[in-house]
Amino acid sequence: MKKIAVRASRPYEVLIEQGLLSRCGELVSEVTKTRFAAVVTDDTVDRIYSGKVIASLEKAGFRVVKFVFKSGEKSKCSDTLNQIYNFLAENGITRSDCLIALGGGVVGDITGYAAATYLRGLDFIQIPTTLLAQIDSSVGGKTAIDLPCGKNLVGAFKQPGLVICDPLTLKTLSPEIVSDGMAEAIKYGMIRSRELFDLIASHTIGDYFDDIDDIIFRCVSIKRDVVENDEFDKGERMLLNFGHTMGHAIESFFHYETYTHGNAVAAGMHIITEQAVKHSECKSEALEALDRVITSYRLPLKTEAKISDLIPLCANDKKCESSSINAIICSDIGTSSIKKMPFEEFRAYMEA
Repeated sequence: MKKIAVRASRPYEVLIEQGLLSRCGELVSEVTKTRFAAVVTDDTVDRIYSGKVIASLEKAGFRVVKFVFKSGEKSKCSDTLNQIYNFLAENGITRSDCLIALGGGVVGDITGYAAATYLRGLDFIQIPTTLLAQIDSSVGGKTAIDLPCGKNLVGAFKQPGLVICDPLTLKTLSPEIVSDGMAEAIKYGMIRSRELFDLIASHTIGDYFDDIDDIIFRCVSIKRDVVENDEFDKGERMLLNFGHTMGHAIESFFHYETYTHGNAVAAGMHIITEQAVKHSECKSEALEALDRVITSYRLPLKTEAKISDLIPLCANDKKCESSSINAIICSDIGTSSIKKMPFEEFRAYMEA
């Protein structure tokens, strides 16, 4: 088993091993005193994994209740959050009990936010079942819901008590969902590790699983290092949002229906890097390599939206500060920096 210790304000471990799902009850029992847990999941994951997870938890002595909501980004909203609150109250969940997020990024984000705010906070465990969640959203403590005007605009920092990654869950995903997660893996290679980037580039969507444990481990290790240095997103942690400012704008422009998060981030990485090349802030070879790996995982380089339509939506991004925005620029593969500029300068930069 691969273990990564995250030394945040609340220390915890990320466990990576194929087959861990069947042992999750034993693992959860080691990090919490309660034996009452509420599993929160979506209807897609519920059909595949809830039975196995609940059986493992009950074998370890837990009493378990389950809340299921409709899968998809549109469910990451205040309506679903209030339904979770009511479910917890109706089932007598107390501050000494715990929530378990079983699913992808949407499940992890909204469950974590519920855990951060219900009764002013209770423990929660992450059991991510998608590649995107295993390498990115389950680690680091960012929890949130979306608003109609923007993504992740209401949230809190809430570190999990444990993250359990079972790469075997990825085998039940469609190639499109795996590609969605690979966009975040590519991001990690671009901002911090040419070695990781080259490892990802050496595979395609057809044979990615050969090195998936190593890819997950490397991505989480990078995120761990960044989070430990800047847990509350005041500086270095912004680097993790490479491609996300434009990516979130793309998701919002298409009302979270046309482009998934990973697809939008892939296009966002290409768009900002293309502009960096035009401004002589990035090597053209890096853009060419980025585009090759993006397309090899069947991800888009651009969308039908005009840049001029997307830029106003960037003003709702969390990386904005007053009238400025923090753009993440990669000057080469594995090398990134934060470029702070007034919003109008950002507009000119992107429209060049």
